[in-house]
Amino acid sequence: MIRINKGKWFGNPRRKSKMRRLSSLYSGHITNTIFLVALLLLHLHNSSTQLILANSTSIVKFLPGFQGPLPFLLESGYIQVSETETDDTAEVFYYFIESENNPKEDPLLLWLTGGPGCSSFTGLAFEIGPITFKNEEYSGSLPNLVLKAHSWTKVSSIIFLDLPVGTGFSYPNTENAAQQSTSKLVRNAHQFLLKWLIDHPDFISNQVYIAGDSYSGLPVPIIVQEISYGNEGGLQPWINLQGYILGNPVTKVYNKNYQIQFNHGMAIISDELYKSLQQNCGGQYRKIDPENVLCQKDIQSYEETISGVNVVHILEPDCGVDWHDSRELSRKMLLITNASLKLPPLSCRTYGYFLAGYWTNNENVRNALHIRKGSIRKWNRCNYGIPFKHEIISSFPYHANLSRKGYRSLIYSGDHDMMVPFLDTQAWIASLNYSIVDDWRQWYSDGQIAGYTRTYSNRMTFATIKGGGHTAPEYKPKECFAMFSRWLSNKEL
Repeated sequence: MIRINKGKWFGNPRRKSKMRRLSSLYSGHITNTIFLVALLLLHLHNSSTQLILANSTSIVKFLPGFQGPLPFLLESGYIQVSETETDDTAEVFYYFIESENNPKEDPLLLWLTGGPGCSSFTGLAFEIGPITFKNEEYSGSLPNLVLKAHSWTKVSSIIFLDLPVGTGFSYPNTENAAQQSTSKLVRNAHQFLLKWLIDHPDFISNQVYIAGDSYSGLPVPIIVQEISYGNEGGLQPWINLQGYILGNPVTKVYNKNYQIQFNHGMAIISDELYKSLQQNCGGQYRKIDPENVLCQKDIQSYEETISGVNVVHILEPDCGVDWHDSRELSRKMLLITNASLKLPPLSCRTYGYFLAGYWTNNENVRNALHIRKGSIRKWNRCNYGIPFKHEIISSFPYHANLSRKGYRSLIYSGDHDMMVPFLDTQAWIASLNYSIVDDWRQWYSDGQIAGYTRTYSNRMTFATIKGGGHTAPEYKPKECFAMFSRWLSNKEL
């Protein structure tokens, strides 16, 4: 909980001026009331301010399903975040894995998975972390864990954070705290990182990057800006912020621009339908004027053509939603003993998600992770039932602001993702209007082309992952690790 000496804050003309200046930068994005609360949380650096921690952290040496002690340092825990001084608190859960190389010198990543509402355990177990589930038929016993060869923890320490509140093992303490929004997510992430660094002073001098994929493309640039403003305002501890990393990022809510162009280029829709969509619908897949009969007909044909295609990787089988999707559970009310339970084939990537559900809901696993009893009744990989308000529709202005501030950024796209096509990401990067430093070229992994890359004068690197899907490291772990480790070391991809 943060205690505020309101008299000193509002009585300082210099701080008032700073508050007005920052408020103008946020105009049109966050309401005045919410913004004032954010400022009070971010710029409390006078001598009477006290940051009171409500932390609960534990080292995890053994994990059920993994043979022997863990060969890396894993810490799990909660940090309390709050909207006000006395109430609206929430307990944010995280997994921290220390760098397996040189934790004193290696950068620190704060990772958020997309959704909103998908647990960061997704990033840990299926994308960039050091463990995953053994690909074997579920027998009713605890799923087994195995090591991954291309974990990003080989070169960095990573905090996998369950946000927004209601995601994974994070939970609210009040009804109001359960109501989530873009601005709450941003403030909670910043407050969490400040408290975590206070509790882990050995990492205060480490370089910090904020990272995530999918929907996290919206909040991550805003979080980076919040941290930057906090540093400029003298908020302690000072965070050694260097930049951010985004994979197949959503940049605008409800945006399906370039999906039609992508599917035409991938030979999913015909030339004739593509031209008709261009003529009758402007080439965009969006809400259609009900009086535009020709466009409605084309969209119907388009949707029939793409039905059955896996939107997160067009070359992989469409296995449907993962079984532990909360919407699917509430709709079907499935139990493990239910004979009608339809599991994905073992060959499907979503089978691992299914195993994750049984593993995380096991009592021994929860005890090992020090999950508070009674806090979360059933863990879902993605909780889409969180009451979430999309206050900020586009993160583009934040990318522009961060570019002016000179932060580094790595934006990567799996090139077989229909959900957020690489064409969309290329387009908004180009519209930043920065000159090209290193033009379009191949980059390699083990002597083979791993994708294509381009670098801009705003210190932004864009890279495609050849054959990658919506969560590129899940499909191409070796190539993505090569990309990440080179970029982190300021080397050419």
